[in-house]
Amino acid sequence: MGFLNQVVETKKQELIELLISAEVYEVNDQHLYKLTLSELQEEFKRVKKENEEI
Repeated sequence: MGFLNQVVETKKQELIELLISAEVYEVNDQHLYKLTLSELQEEFKRVKKENEEI
């Protein structure tokens, strides 16, 4: 696996762990591990904004 792939997979795993800690397990009926890095980042931003409003 190339260096860039390792970086992407590491970042995806970090975001998945953060989303799970926020009790998000699926997005649009897709499990988190099936989402792209961009999709995970967007969901994390949405969750973060939602939690700031509370």
